[in-house]
Amino acid sequence: MDKKNILTYEGLQKLENELQDLKIVKRKEVAQKIKEAREQGDLSENAEYDAAKDEQRDIEARIEQIEKILKNAEVVVEDEVDLDKINIGCKIKILDMEFGDEYEYKLVGSTEANSLKGKISNESPVGKALIGHVKGDIVEVETQVGVIQYKVLEIQRSN
Repeated sequence: MDKKNILTYEGLQKLENELQDLKIVKRKEVAQKIKEAREQGDLSENAEYDAAKDEQRDIEARIEQIEKILKNAEVVVEDEVDLDKINIGCKIKILDMEFGDEYEYKLVGSTEANSLKGKISNESPVGKALIGHVKGDIVEVETQVGVIQYKVLEIQRSN
């Protein structure tokens, strides 16, 4: 059995929009590129044709990947997230106890994780350690560089 893909509503919408774009827009664009490349004649040394076929393969692989994610999706209703403790779908503010730095993250499923946008996965070391904790807790996170302590400062809705 495939693992459940936990998504926020925002993540679900983003994937559905990407899938729609790939199926309706990108497929047509690449089909046109292939048609134009075929019209140039000999396909054995036609770089445009090879590139278009590679692009087509990538598009079909991404469509398949998104459909698989959506098939096994479990959507977290962020308005119903319990703000008493940390869980997927909430925004949290934590304090690095050693350096005094504050961080703000949105806790999401692994499919949506993007640390550059402040979205950490429930399966990441930090995300996994934080789940279930409440405001004021000191949480120890095991990392490659050792144990880091964070204090939970805030838990709030992400929207």
